[in-house]
Amino acid sequence: MTGPSGPPRQLRRLRVILAALFAAVALAAFALSGQSRASAAAAPAAVAAPAAGTGYWHTSGRQILDADNQPVRIAGVNWFGFETSNDVVHGLWSRDYKSMIDQMKSLGYNTIRLPYSDDIFKPGTMPNSINFYNMNTDLQGLTSLQVMDKIVDYAGSIGLRVILDRHRPDASGQSALWYTSAVPESTWITNLKALATRYQGNTAVVGIDLHNEPHDPACWGCGDTTIDWRLAAERAGNAILGVNPNLLIFVEGIQTFNGTSGWWGGNLMGAGQYPVELNVANRVVYSAHDYATSVAQQTWFTDPSFPANMPGIWDKYWGYLFKQNIAPVWVGEFGTTLQSTTDQTWLKALVDYLRPTAGNGGDSFSWTFWSWNPDSGDTGGILKDDWQTVDTVKDGYLASIKAPTFGGTGSTGGTSSGTSSGTSSGTSSGTTTGTTSGTTSGSSSGTSSGTSTGTSSGTSSGTSSGSTGGTGGGGCAATLHVDNQWDAGFTATVTVTAGSAAINGWKVTWTWPGGQQETSAWSAIVQQSGAAVTATNLSYNGAVAAAGSTSFGFQGTASGAFTAPALTCTAS
Repeated sequence: MTGPSGPPRQLRRLRVILAALFAAVALAAFALSGQSRASAAAAPAAVAAPAAGTGYWHTSGRQILDADNQPVRIAGVNWFGFETSNDVVHGLWSRDYKSMIDQMKSLGYNTIRLPYSDDIFKPGTMPNSINFYNMNTDLQGLTSLQVMDKIVDYAGSIGLRVILDRHRPDASGQSALWYTSAVPESTWITNLKALATRYQGNTAVVGIDLHNEPHDPACWGCGDTTIDWRLAAERAGNAILGVNPNLLIFVEGIQTFNGTSGWWGGNLMGAGQYPVELNVANRVVYSAHDYATSVAQQTWFTDPSFPANMPGIWDKYWGYLFKQNIAPVWVGEFGTTLQSTTDQTWLKALVDYLRPTAGNGGDSFSWTFWSWNPDSGDTGGILKDDWQTVDTVKDGYLASIKAPTFGGTGSTGGTSSGTSSGTSSGTSSGTTTGTTSGTTSGSSSGTSSGTSTGTSSGTSSGTSSGSTGGTGGGGCAATLHVDNQWDAGFTATVTVTAGSAAINGWKVTWTWPGGQQETSAWSAIVQQSGAAVTATNLSYNGAVAAAGSTSFGFQGTASGAFTAPALTCTAS
């Protein structure tokens, strides 16, 4: 599946230069756009040029260049989950990871941003929401870091690149600064160095995003080492380059500079005056985040000149770095539910601002859309709630700024041996619990007053335990686990397990103990009437093998703690 202009663009990228008379002209045009695929010599035989994106990358002015000095454009998606209490990318309860990455490539995305928290470095951290029944079989028994190895290696093998994003100190929530009392700066840097060492020699990993969305009281250029994000970025960047000098160092903005506030991580106004200077030249890429009203309201959305005012806003906060040829700029997160006309107008304006690939190629802003996941509460994703279907409207907005994938790396990195040695039984029973809503994904935003908005920040990992519902003679059983709970809401996962015989469909019912209301769901049709809830399978997850499992998740509103209800499962 692809956006409206996907297939023609792929054909243009793969077009063979047939006429020697036009070969030189075609080569020059493609080279200028960073999409060169073939070159022609005076002799009749054509000599293939290297695919863009080879080797490790570096910067020159506003461009990112590959090892052959060809400009490249990062055009990808955020696939979150390693930063949550699941300790792994989301959606593996529904699909195989390779299938997911194949679909990203088929849609024209060339890079994956992988958010993580420092929790995954704790010894023995295991992912808790992977379905191993007829999928993800090579992930059984692997730690979270070893699963990350598998994702990196497979993405690289099919021509995608990966940016690792230190999203949070731990899974409980986003932090304003790069350290907390529980996760000091020394731990942050130690773990960054560990990743740089882990993927040394694996060119699928092009760089590391040092910390997600620094915000007040973080400053830029103030000189106070406890809050000056620019100085912290230099310390961390130099530590990474000390063990792996080939990586790009992605540095996000802050929230407030000289009294002017914007999105968390989106204010790079100070970078021109106070640049990040590293011991290895040509490694810094600045990263901005930008969102629409589904995340938070900002003054520029209600300006009478909207959307004509937006290019000036982007110029002020981060675009000037690119336009003045200071450094490359990567919009590491931007997204919206697209439900409002304002948001639709904003996204179209931003895509235009980022420069179409046609005619600009790699001489463009880079980007990764938030998010691939459908379970981001304030933006939704490229995928719909079934983790299969593409939101073709949302994907279609991005068509003009997508860019070619890169040559396969053919290399591996990390410590995973490629074999699984755990104790998994080979069925998914008990392994598909613990999905977490994208409201914990960290796509939170600071308003101009310095507050956080919506449910996308400050959520905490769930501590409630699931309760097991009886089969009721229905041929299946179901358990509910509350994954996360905050003041006004929660997310939960229900695992459906077949009995001694295979089933072709299922229905799970329960009654809330008081006041809870389901608001959205994925991988099931969930309907609520009063306190009574009914969930039925979708077309792709109704058939469950004997003793096998599947799962679905949902988000709801609640007030105060509550006990998970008893569930009844009926098979069909």
